[in-house]
Amino acid sequence: MGVSLAARPSLSLLYRSITPKPFNNSFKSTSVTLISQILPVPQKRHSSIMTDTTPQKGFEKPALFICDIQEKFRHAIHEFDKVVSTTTKLLRFAHCLQIPIYITTQTRGKLGETVSELQPLLTKDGGGGGGGGGGPHPLVGADLDKTLFGMYTPALASLFSSSPDKIPTHVALVGIESHICVTQTCLALRKRHPETKIYVMADGVSSCNKEEIPVALARLRQEGVVVTTSEGWMYECMGDAGIKEFREVVRIVKETGEGTREALRGLAKI
Repeated sequence: MGVSLAARPSLSLLYRSITPKPFNNSFKSTSVTLISQILPVPQKRHSSIMTDTTPQKGFEKPALFICDIQEKFRHAIHEFDKVVSTTTKLLRFAHCLQIPIYITTQTRGKLGETVSELQPLLTKDGGGGGGGGGGPHPLVGADLDKTLFGMYTPALASLFSSSPDKIPTHVALVGIESHICVTQTCLALRKRHPETKIYVMADGVSSCNKEEIPVALARLRQEGVVVTTSEGWMYECMGDAGIKEFREVVRIVKETGEGTREALRGLAKI
């Protein structure tokens, strides 16, 4: 039968009962012995919580791929301005986290350069705002013109082959057209670098015929590509609110909030 709480002496009473008299030092050793018997010796606790609190980013070597966002397509592509808006946001994010950027154009002599809105974030003097010029930004790993539909050109394959450390572990892909160049970029990357995880931004890809977009995205899912949104990818890439870039990314998210909502409404009706 258990002893009732009322019958058990309080700890303060136990201490009081074993306090030695000031004039009798013989009680000192006895009191210590009694206390050690009453109170268990504290054991060193091994916490299951990791002591290493250094925040870690979600992705080891992410990269941003921008596919053929060119002037000549401006009036032909469904919701072209939304693709540009999402790409601008991702470029700002790439600058913040120092993420490599890979760009292609399709026969730029005929179809034009990458659109002017993106140029300040792709050139050395742009730095995230203001005019461009001065050559490519240091984050631009390659700016390639091509006739191949997909972005994985022989030049890009050669770059990755000669510098394996540049092969990204996670790729965010935006651009046009979703069912042609975007799809063929994904298929080539999946074949040549199966360890690389590919994310297609549903709010950052489009086609001339809007009906092509959901068909392309469904096909890419079947091929093992992740279809997500730009904001979802950004937060997954960060991984931890403790990283030093977090506050700047939150500022980017807030400043582009309306554009994000419009792009989701216009392109990500899945």
